[in-house]
Amino acid sequence: MYRSRSSGCSARLPTRTDAMTSAGRTATNSEATGSATLTASMGTRQDSGGDECPFCLIAAGRTDTEVLLSDDELLCFCDVKPGVAHHYLVVTAMHIDSCKALRREHVALVERMVAMGRSVLEKNKFPDMTSSSDRMGFHLPPFTSVPHLHLHALSPASTMCVKSQLRYGPRSHWFITVSDVFHFILKKKKQNP
Repeated sequence: MYRSRSSGCSARLPTRTDAMTSAGRTATNSEATGSATLTASMGTRQDSGGDECPFCLIAAGRTDTEVLLSDDELLCFCDVKPGVAHHYLVVTAMHIDSCKALRREHVALVERMVAMGRSVLEKNKFPDMTSSSDRMGFHLPPFTSVPHLHLHALSPASTMCVKSQLRYGPRSHWFITVSDVFHFILKKKKQNP
């Protein structure tokens, strides 16, 4: 299932210096294909601002970010600016710009992201926490801090401060739940490959 690497959180996003000085131990998808375009409909790192994507660097193992769970497609680590006591990010190993780039064929990927988010929340919960206190979702562009698809898994949602409520709460205009993403994906017209 998942490879568990640690139980604590000491996440640190890479800096511009990390991106310029670190040597990759594995080729990224764009390096392997010789082009910056990963998938035509998924966006590119250049679309994301021109610099190397911090989450792609984490996925490639080029930072000291502590990865809590991972498999071949996904990885999970602590959010560096947590909105609640337990705030984790589940990111795709392959660069996808945002939830707006998702299509029907990505439903299973989103389901696996949710399963990994639930797994890390269950692993790190206190005994009195319940799944009803969890909140999972995505930010809509342009309100994403890192333009790389990532699921926020938060618990307990009931302890969110006002600032966190604005960012991740049910009344946020730029944070959408997983069910909203499924609705969005399934509503999209099937695109030709």
